[in-house]
Amino acid sequence: MASTSTRTLRLLSLLQSRRYWPGAELAGRLQVSPRTLRRDIDRLRELGYPVQAKRGVEGGYQLAAGAALPPLMVDDTEAVALAIGLQAAAQGAVEDIAESSVRALAKVVQIMPARLRRRVEALSAMTVPASWGSADQPSVDPGVLTTVALACRDSERLRFSYTAADGQHTGRHVEPHRLVLLGRRWYLVGYDLTRHDWRSFRLDRLSAPRGTGTRFRPRKLPAADAAAFVRAGIDNVIGGYDVEVLVHALAAAVRQRIGRWAAVQDIDATRCRVRMTVDSLDWPTMALGAIGADFHVVSPPELLDQVHDWGRRFSQANLTKHDH
Repeated sequence: MASTSTRTLRLLSLLQSRRYWPGAELAGRLQVSPRTLRRDIDRLRELGYPVQAKRGVEGGYQLAAGAALPPLMVDDTEAVALAIGLQAAAQGAVEDIAESSVRALAKVVQIMPARLRRRVEALSAMTVPASWGSADQPSVDPGVLTTVALACRDSERLRFSYTAADGQHTGRHVEPHRLVLLGRRWYLVGYDLTRHDWRSFRLDRLSAPRGTGTRFRPRKLPAADAAAFVRAGIDNVIGGYDVEVLVHALAAAVRQRIGRWAAVQDIDATRCRVRMTVDSLDWPTMALGAIGADFHVVSPPELLDQVHDWGRRFSQANLTKHDH
């Protein structure tokens, strides 16, 4: 007969695989008596799993929703699907979801057997993602994301190769602080031990990250938060566009739509000011369209030209009937 701990894990897996189990059938699958099954059910309840029981001849058991999410039991195929799904979500730009996906992905990858990790890597390598925005939108290796996320979580020093905007390659030794998703790009905020200063690094320019095994005591970031630090750095980048737009909508509503990628400031009860620094005008044009409110472009003039061009092409769109 299997040990108690092994049997408990098997019981948990069965309960998570089906909404309801008749008691006799569940005991038969575990090859235990009804009395032993009841003890195992009580053990799961002590561990925090909300197992409901239905008494009587046709009685049985089912897992119910609890106050907190208990650990899940997944098989190999489900684990691979979970990792692939989290990678896809991490590459998106949905507020809160992408960053949460990276944290969850880091947890999954950390405990995933090597054989399953190889399957995930193979599926990722053979999958071509489709995304909105410019065709040259850089992508981030999910392996880089998870390695950096774990180092941030564990306060572990990182070494990696970095390619600057001018193409110069350097090795970096960094105390990682936070990952930030801003303007559809991932950034690492950390303290550069070589330059003795805080820096932000675009993850699509970062390669071969590896933990050193050395822990550190987190330093105080010289900014309100990591996102503010990245925004301040982008504002100093030469060659981008400083976008300023007056939007006829409440600032709270605009922040809910694009607040992660732009600074939104109240003007009065009906208007707000939106500012962002970007290297392509495609994103602010799409963002302004998504707000669903009238707006006036303050700068740059190129944005007004692009908005007019898009508007002209949209207004000329027609419904075309295909000949069969």
